[in-house]
Amino acid sequence: MPRLTPADLAPLNKTLEERTPQELLSWAASIFGERLALLSAMQMAGSIVCHMIAEAKLKIPVLFVDTGVNFQETLDTRDRLINEQGLNVITLHPTMTMADQIQQRGILYLTPEGQKECCNMRKIQPLLTTAGKYDGIVGSLRRAEGGRRGGVPILAIDQDMKAVRVNVLANMTDEQMQEYLASNHVIVNPLHDQGFTTISCNRCTTPVLPSEPPRAGRWRHLGPWSAYCHINPTDRDAASSPGIDLDQDVLNRLFGRETDFAI
Repeated sequence: MPRLTPADLAPLNKTLEERTPQELLSWAASIFGERLALLSAMQMAGSIVCHMIAEAKLKIPVLFVDTGVNFQETLDTRDRLINEQGLNVITLHPTMTMADQIQQRGILYLTPEGQKECCNMRKIQPLLTTAGKYDGIVGSLRRAEGGRRGGVPILAIDQDMKAVRVNVLANMTDEQMQEYLASNHVIVNPLHDQGFTTISCNRCTTPVLPSEPPRAGRWRHLGPWSAYCHINPTDRDAASSPGIDLDQDVLNRLFGRETDFAI
């Protein structure tokens, strides 16, 4: 099976820089078809992509990891997307409840090392149960978020999921995000109006003061050592992905080419 590497994606990323998020969504749907899904944690940016999917009537399922310790507001946001926008939200779960995990492993999220293990068990592993089912995973990361996401590419390799990540909002500025929210009926997690700039598990997420960086509310008790759960490959420790194997017909559509098998 042909192999796709980050180097292969570099020229294509340049050609996609001027595309709007809606254009990137439609493009991804045309390339990956039924093997395309959106990953959303029911935060503001993900809600915007969900709205775009619903408006364009794209049949893109939404993958949501219910860690078992999500805020009720997050679960309510998921349910509204299903009931009001008709989105197909696929909810994934960890193998253990939080109570069982604490009984067997202790309170992992009290240390930086334990936090990584906890996020792996409750976020990453549930998502990986779908690895290989999708060739494309739509994300909602934005360069305007700064930090490790300051240079997020539109297309990236997700080796663990054996898929191409499509960050359709990569170029969306904070001003453009607010303009989109003001101009459209977007279902937004109400926690954003309560001082939460980023939202995850209720054990490790707090509101943020106006003077603080946006991700200050994530694992506040651990200090500056933890700021990401690593469910997004671009948030992980620097590593060079060797690439992923994809069907030849997917690569042909991705690069707009035909393969001549004649000898």
